[in-house]
Amino acid sequence: MRKSVFLVGLMLMSLSLTGCGYNTLQSTDEQIKASWGEVLNQYKRRADLVPNLVNVVKGYAGHEKEVLTRVTESRARVGSIQATPDLLNDEQAFTKFQDAQGELSSALTRLLAVAENYPQLKADSLFRDLQAQLEGTENRIAVARNRYIKAVQEYNVTVRSFPTNLTAMMFGYKTKPSFAVEDEQTITTPPKVDFNAPPPGMPSPETGR
Repeated sequence: MRKSVFLVGLMLMSLSLTGCGYNTLQSTDEQIKASWGEVLNQYKRRADLVPNLVNVVKGYAGHEKEVLTRVTESRARVGSIQATPDLLNDEQAFTKFQDAQGELSSALTRLLAVAENYPQLKADSLFRDLQAQLEGTENRIAVARNRYIKAVQEYNVTVRSFPTNLTAMMFGYKTKPSFAVEDEQTITTPPKVDFNAPPPGMPSPETGR
């Protein structure tokens, strides 16, 4: 008899949790973690490419110290941030992570622009391979970030909507930060390669200015 009462109570509790959105909160939270893991994988892939890319460029354009140093320092800054799941609950830490990745994106864009001024470097098969890998990784980063943004959007709607907001409050679920639109435009744009334009600070080979 007691066992039957216990089972009925368990079923009622299960139905109650399903109806109040608890299971939705759980599933969307897990989806965010999975999406975030893929974002980190792609960012790590990019960071792993940087040392080889810098070394190849250095072999042909060693005097471009400012550009090479900026890329190296940006990568080090990215690596110094502990991108654990706890970061998703800390808006300030999340913004710091975004800024560091954006800085590395900008530094890599500048590095590739400088490389265009060195024909032998452009013809180097290793450089071309690294460049292709980098561009492919940038595209994967864009896809992973979009999936993360959608996962966070679904989760945050659940957290803020009635009556699931009451369940979220009861179990300590809070909204999570996402990538900003302005940052999205900066980071998800793959580095552009313009064969005609010189990098900033260098004279144009056509005009000499």
